[in-house]
Amino acid sequence: MKSFFYTCIALFLISCTSNTIYKKPENLIPKDSMVSLLTDMYIASSAKNHKNKFLKREKNYFFLVYEKYKIDSTRFDISNAYYTSKVDEYTEILKKVKSNIDSLNIFYREQQKIQDSIKKIEKKERIQKGSIPKKLQLK
Repeated sequence: MKSFFYTCIALFLISCTSNTIYKKPENLIPKDSMVSLLTDMYIASSAKNHKNKFLKREKNYFFLVYEKYKIDSTRFDISNAYYTSKVDEYTEILKKVKSNIDSLNIFYREQQKIQDSIKKIEKKERIQKGSIPKKLQLK
């Protein structure tokens, strides 16, 4: 009975191994390009909830990302499947993507602060010149 029990445990452990590591495809997207591509893909996926300059919601910006990198969705899917099968490499790629998005977030927040301060200065100058009615002036 003990040998049956040990055999079952051994078969269970052997069957739990992962066989999902894919072979390296011929047209694999390099890691550095994949980082940039995934950064743009995450931005494109979050942009679908915002209206564009024509006040319309675009459903899919991914085709623009594919055009930018001159790839098609099949090549991206194959490369993404390969990198996801190698967890350590994909984790490294995603850390770089997160870093890129965080740095872009900081950059654009700083740009927004600059624009807001410029608008505030311009508004104060218009108030001083008297071009804004007193009802609308800041107190």
